[in-house]
Amino acid sequence: MRRALALAALALVVSGCGTLAYYAQAVGGHLELMRLSVPIDEAVHEPKTPEALRERLEQVVAIRDFASRELKLPDNGSFRRYADIGRPYVIWNVFVTPEFSVKPVESCFPFAGCVAYRGYYSEDAARRYADDMAAQGYDVYSGGVPAYSTLGYFDDPVLSTFIRYPDAELARLIFHELAHQVVYVRNDTMFNESFAVSVEEEGVRRWLAAHGTPAQRAAYEAAAERRRQVFALVLEYRNRLDAFYRGSGAAEEKRAGKARLFQEMREDYEALKRSWGGFSGYDRLFARGPNNALLASIAAYTELVPAFHAMIVADGGDLERFYADVRKIADLPPGERRARLGGPPISADAAG
Repeated sequence: MRRALALAALALVVSGCGTLAYYAQAVGGHLELMRLSVPIDEAVHEPKTPEALRERLEQVVAIRDFASRELKLPDNGSFRRYADIGRPYVIWNVFVTPEFSVKPVESCFPFAGCVAYRGYYSEDAARRYADDMAAQGYDVYSGGVPAYSTLGYFDDPVLSTFIRYPDAELARLIFHELAHQVVYVRNDTMFNESFAVSVEEEGVRRWLAAHGTPAQRAAYEAAAERRRQVFALVLEYRNRLDAFYRGSGAAEEKRAGKARLFQEMREDYEALKRSWGGFSGYDRLFARGPNNALLASIAAYTELVPAFHAMIVADGGDLERFYADVRKIADLPPGERRARLGGPPISADAAG
């Protein structure tokens, strides 16, 4: 705790005036979460705790123990406390890209390095930043997030934002956030998020094999397949738009081509929905109209996942060996790191 507070305080000192307010909200927001949190054991034995919440917290304990015992994720105080924060999301992330680029505008911080988004504890603050960037001509995508990782500097609590998720989704989120404590590379959001997604997916598969019912396993596989199809669609159009933007042409020609490609993407999404029997769970992604920032937000979490899954297979499913191999790749220079994983090259300004 003291280390994290010291880091936060130093961040406030070394950052410029333009980011002072941003750091203040970040530090204040997280400290408020810590103030609200109580040990899960206390909440479970508190007579006033509703029975439904007690059952969910007991399930969290089982998932958390499974994470360390079976997935070799850190055995520490993270996800062993609970906080009711009284809002649907803990933070709102804002992704920003230039009008004719699928590469996100990065925000750089003293300890986390450069990341592909900005997170705000206030939805209004996130909206103000998003509106300001949109007014400057950028593409913007913002959305609420139920959880995040402090990379082990704090003991991250379980939050009311996700405690009532179905078991598989609850496990998925906890495994994902704990994975960030295993490996984190400064200035490489795609590496970090794709690694965490690969751990969450492998972890949920093992959790369901050990504890899930046939119905839970079937429901999760159906949801996972829809997720894979949507993400494949997004990555396809991200690559098509990237190639298009790199071509020649005046701004008006590029705007027209951009609009055409996004219209094709919406039509392909509608076709996907029909193949699902009308399932509309991804409509919110397209509700405001897809743009470059939306593509960037999804690519950050998916681009390198197949490569990490291949590593798990190559390591015979031994997760400790897998983590060790990932750390070796994490230590490589950015270009070599990306080449080893077969992903898109990382630009010089994102090198670290």
